[in-house]
Amino acid sequence: MEMTGEEFRERVRYFALAWLPGRKIVEQGFESRFDIDPSGQIVLFEQFCPWKDHIDTIEEEVVQKNPEAAKILYVLYPDTSNAWRVQAVPERPGSFKSRHPLPEAWRGLRDEALSERSGVEGCIFIHQSGFIGGNKTRDGALELARKSLTMD
Repeated sequence: MEMTGEEFRERVRYFALAWLPGRKIVEQGFESRFDIDPSGQIVLFEQFCPWKDHIDTIEEEVVQKNPEAAKILYVLYPDTSNAWRVQAVPERPGSFKSRHPLPEAWRGLRDEALSERSGVEGCIFIHQSGFIGGNKTRDGALELARKSLTMD
């Protein structure tokens, strides 16, 4: 019983201190997505938060009002080392399949090799599956995401 009580407290703490405040961050990012890129398919958060469930819920709400609304393909956020991540949005929460993975030509590359291939300075990596990548700067991560919109 003690273990169950502790797990319950941890879950309540997570929802109160991370998940629920994350909703506001995701809403703000979603509302300003056209300021980040004219496609409206890139969302930028100035801090990391649990975003996957929120993106899905907010998109459902928007699609009910406007069935033609473009889906979010990439989320950008700073990581713990003050570099930036660009992450492909999964098809649905819990899925390992991305809506639009980062380009195949970049996957598995790191550092200068990736910067050279992508034409974007400051690259750190693109995961082999294309679900996530990193750049030293916010602008670099945004440039990776923008280029990825038009590539496979």
